[in-house]
Amino acid sequence: MDKQEFEFRKATIKDNDAIFKLYKQVSKRSGGLARSNDEVSKKYVEQFILKSLNKGVEFVVIDKFQENRIIGEIHCYKLDPKVFNHVFSELTIAIDPDYQGKGLGKKLFETLLNYIVASRRDILRVELIAAESNIRAIKMYESLGFIIEGRFERRITSPDNKLEADIPMAWFNPKYSR
Repeated sequence: MDKQEFEFRKATIKDNDAIFKLYKQVSKRSGGLARSNDEVSKKYVEQFILKSLNKGVEFVVIDKFQENRIIGEIHCYKLDPKVFNHVFSELTIAIDPDYQGKGLGKKLFETLLNYIVASRRDILRVELIAAESNIRAIKMYESLGFIIEGRFERRITSPDNKLEADIPMAWFNPKYSR
């Protein structure tokens, strides 16, 4: 991966349309996102962007040689009850299928986690859930310091219409301070 080819930056509300296009593209692939293509609406994307900008964080990766096209996005945010004020949840990542396997997802995660360590000492925990069949993603999350916290048996329907477990995982901020 040529670092000069890609730019990693915080997302803004102006990225709404480009992130919507990205999510539509990623959701066309089986297993690309938890949501199917028909569930990815402009309203859905706008809602998670607003939550991330107001109560969390969101980053994008841009291909500078493709008219600054957004080719990846990651976001997470605080849940509403105050008892979860130290937690970023609802973490989702999307990488354009044409760019997968180039290390961009891992770099996007590193950008997010480094930001939390440096700028969000109020956040102790970042949590995500991965389908048990997504072994490649689970291994990447573990390489970044996420730990498996259990299993939600038969929680999701896989693309081949079988019930499988969701795997809850968490990463802990080493610079957390109340």
